[in-house]
Amino acid sequence: MDDSGGTVTIDLGLERGEPPTYSSPERRTTPLWVPGALLAALVLVFGTGSAPPPKSPLSSVFRLQVGPADSYATTSDGQLLAETFGLLTSYDLGNGRLRWQAGQSTPAYRLRVSDNIVLMRPWAATTSEPGTTALSTLTGADLWKRPGNVVTIAGSSTLLAADSPRTLSGTGRRVQGPVDAIDPATGRTLWSVPVPSTAVLLGVPGLGDEESRMLLVHDDQTMAVHDLESGKLIARTQIPAADYAPDNPVVAGGRILLRHPGASTAEISAYDPETLKQVWSEPSETAYEMQACGILVCLSGPEGVHAIDPFTGDTAWVQRSWHSLVRYGDVYVAYSDPDGSVPVGVVDPETGALSVPLAGWRPVPGTGADGRLVLTRAADSGSRTMVAVAHPGDPRPRVLDALPQGTGDCQAAPSRLVCRTMNGELVVWAYQEE
Repeated sequence: MDDSGGTVTIDLGLERGEPPTYSSPERRTTPLWVPGALLAALVLVFGTGSAPPPKSPLSSVFRLQVGPADSYATTSDGQLLAETFGLLTSYDLGNGRLRWQAGQSTPAYRLRVSDNIVLMRPWAATTSEPGTTALSTLTGADLWKRPGNVVTIAGSSTLLAADSPRTLSGTGRRVQGPVDAIDPATGRTLWSVPVPSTAVLLGVPGLGDEESRMLLVHDDQTMAVHDLESGKLIARTQIPAADYAPDNPVVAGGRILLRHPGASTAEISAYDPETLKQVWSEPSETAYEMQACGILVCLSGPEGVHAIDPFTGDTAWVQRSWHSLVRYGDVYVAYSDPDGSVPVGVVDPETGALSVPLAGWRPVPGTGADGRLVLTRAADSGSRTMVAVAHPGDPRPRVLDALPQGTGDCQAAPSRLVCRTMNGELVVWAYQEE
């Protein structure tokens, strides 16, 4: 200790106090894991903020400017046929590339596609028949034009032309005057079957290797089957008086079923499609609608939906809380209300079992890839429209994403969704189902 100059200094040595290595350490003063942990935390914080959001399963491919009444249709070979004030244009659904344009014509209220032909029937300003025009979907070339309506037959490439009277049930499949079979390539008449008054025109699909046939239910209470190759009469029979309409009779499961008044109650009678021999007749109870559902026939009424075997008339299944079935491609959807606006779910038509519940979802016309059903649902008080897909066997619809506001009136195609917008556009969306 030094006491000179009034200042006292005490030297404690190195046994106590700060070691000399503190000012220049020879080894780490913090654990090895600390810098790495700090760096990882920084990467997590700043990296998460800059990472791109997951890619939406919905993406816009291309868009067109169209009018609110302009028609459009999709084809099995991946085309979008869109009409703008009578000008028909073909686009590639995959990339929006223009394929062809057809000349200006009278705007059509509907486009129907059949075997590389698009049938166009214009709006009628008068009560006269506007006629039907056929164009090639491969080139857009005009093929032919004929008076009257032209209809297709399931399971056959034959086209049939006839005048359609306007009735309370609409034009539908009711015809008057001769029915002409026409060559799809030239429009030339191949054969003709006279219809003295009016009749309901139906196609009868062949079973196995059998060819389809034409069925005419005349208003004089006769029913006739004709060969589609020649128009030759195969069989004719007398039938009970009934409300012959587009949904009566129906053809299902290799039988023709007619709903008609009976002795004390309404009845359903089944006929063989080749001989027109009556096979059986049973009361229809309270059912007032009849439709094919797979290989069965579904009867709808106030007591629900009853499915019957068209070969025997036996009941296959009953769902009393349903009102009707609607077919979308190969998928059937049950509805619980008369207006067809409240779907119950995707069903198996052979057993009546519910396959995929669709509470809140509404099917879009057309089908997706592998027969999947495309669905939409309003969300956020109607400000958004959600899109989903469903397939028989899925536990629930698979939600894809939301469409922009003001988008609706959609039609589905494999991996594509075509929708109108409130801005007068037709937008093609690509969607990933898997």
